[in-house]
Amino acid sequence: MVFKISKRLAEIFPDSALLIVVGLILGELLQLFNVNASIFNLEANTFFLYLLPPIIFDAGYFMPNRALFENFGSILVFAVVGTIWNCLAIGSSLYGLGLLNAFSIKFSIFEIFLFSALISAVDPVAVIAVFEEINVNETLFITVFGEALFNDGITVVLYQMFRKFVLIGQEKLIPIDYLAGGISFFVIGLGGTAIGLFYAFIVSFITKYTDKVKILNPIFIFLIPYMAYLTGEMFGLSSILAIVACGMTMKQYVKGNITATAATSVKYFIKMLAQICETVIFMFLGLSTISSKHHWDLPFIALTIIFCLIYRTIGVIIQCWILNRFRKQSFTYVDQFVLCYGGLRGAIAFGLVVSMPNHIHAKSMFTTACIAVIYFTVFLQGITIRPLVTYLNIEREAKEGPTMIQSVYMRYFDYTMAGVEDIAGQKGYNSIRDAFERLNATIFRPLLMRNQKPHQFDASKIIRAYTKMTLKEAIEMASDIGSTINVPKKSQYMASSENTEALYRMFSQLLDRKLRELKKDQDTNDDNGDDIKEDYMAEFMKPGTSVSTADLADLHKYESRSMANVFSSSIRRRRRVARSQSMGNYF
Repeated sequence: MVFKISKRLAEIFPDSALLIVVGLILGELLQLFNVNASIFNLEANTFFLYLLPPIIFDAGYFMPNRALFENFGSILVFAVVGTIWNCLAIGSSLYGLGLLNAFSIKFSIFEIFLFSALISAVDPVAVIAVFEEINVNETLFITVFGEALFNDGITVVLYQMFRKFVLIGQEKLIPIDYLAGGISFFVIGLGGTAIGLFYAFIVSFITKYTDKVKILNPIFIFLIPYMAYLTGEMFGLSSILAIVACGMTMKQYVKGNITATAATSVKYFIKMLAQICETVIFMFLGLSTISSKHHWDLPFIALTIIFCLIYRTIGVIIQCWILNRFRKQSFTYVDQFVLCYGGLRGAIAFGLVVSMPNHIHAKSMFTTACIAVIYFTVFLQGITIRPLVTYLNIEREAKEGPTMIQSVYMRYFDYTMAGVEDIAGQKGYNSIRDAFERLNATIFRPLLMRNQKPHQFDASKIIRAYTKMTLKEAIEMASDIGSTINVPKKSQYMASSENTEALYRMFSQLLDRKLRELKKDQDTNDDNGDDIKEDYMAEFMKPGTSVSTADLADLHKYESRSMANVFSSSIRRRRRVARSQSMGNYF
């Protein structure tokens, strides 16, 4: 918080760099007062069991699912193929130079591959922070974010595989061990994902029936994903992918089972817990620079940094060249540069290096090199990424959110594209999404959410799109009651008085019941960061009701209602004042 007082300092240095500086200062103070700083070393169990899960759960729970799955193929290529490429390329290069006695400590091939696996873990916290601040385009943001998230899981899987090889011993390995290692790569990853999905259904099902004891809902939301993580650890599967899959899947169901106040509390508690854990890790990183045993080998450190930069650049360029042949929106040269430059190392790499077996003779050299790489990427690349992104003039998202008509017709367009693919006899992304949404509306939502009935066509997305935007506009209009009439410029859709009156008649019952409550809790429940898929209708409907195609027809029967039912007598006073103005300008 001290660093945040200076706005200029906070803009130049990323948070992770400032936290490392705090750790360095703390380490120096401990040495100054002759305190044994080694007792403050970060233990592997502490990192993996207590500090890492909240960070990964935060990333999975708040992952924008639609954008992720629209770019899932590209993200999977970067996370899986890119990580394996970096691990093998860096490890092979360092091992080859080690055979030429270029380094002061010798190591086996599996020991150096163990190091190359952990140093391939990407943690672009600084890059993501800059992206959020300058509002870069969604494709680049989700690619960097998604790659970093799944890269961590793949890195740990590779690390565990090579760690087993090291523990067995190179001379004791037989061909079947190599085959088992290759198979375990897929089993560990897919098994962890399956565990996460299983626990996501459990927490959704439990929150469905705990509406009478609402205080327990947040407890289950925190506890059960952590159980998924521990289960993955117990069975030797990917605990990171388990908690990621659990967080991504449970979000769409539990938000419909808990109140808006509870959802807001859960959101900020998850954010706070993840930030605390990340702060502790980077402070320990700075402290370890002073307290840990280091072996300084300049050639090894310099070559590790160089190989990390070179092989990531080569990997990104080749993968983008292949992916652009199949993507509708290609990765530009600027996008590729940012993907290359955004490969920062951080918490995962540090946590893995401290958990390396102690019998590895080169562990001290590996630890020093890992910390050096983290310092290089966090301080040099993290500090320069902001001016570079600004200078390169990266494509950005529009500052204004989508209008009501855009949000609604995006939903219509989804169904239309799925129908076009079906007529053309092709099974693309839209058909897959439509099939899942129908399965979700028929089975999963009625099973895992309250007040949901099975139906083939899930019209709730269109209803929620109308409701979310209409309520926002209604609150803005109601807040101006009693003030001087200054008619703002409305959207193209609102320019038609017939459209406006029909729209407000359609939601008059909902607005009449919830307007005052929404105005009172506006600051608490406003969640602009979430996408349109959140279950807003669950908050605006009476218990025991559900959304279906019949509900859409019923909403159009409110022709006899006037706007006075929504805004009461104060609106009538405004109408008398506004009679002298053009109705087209008013709406």
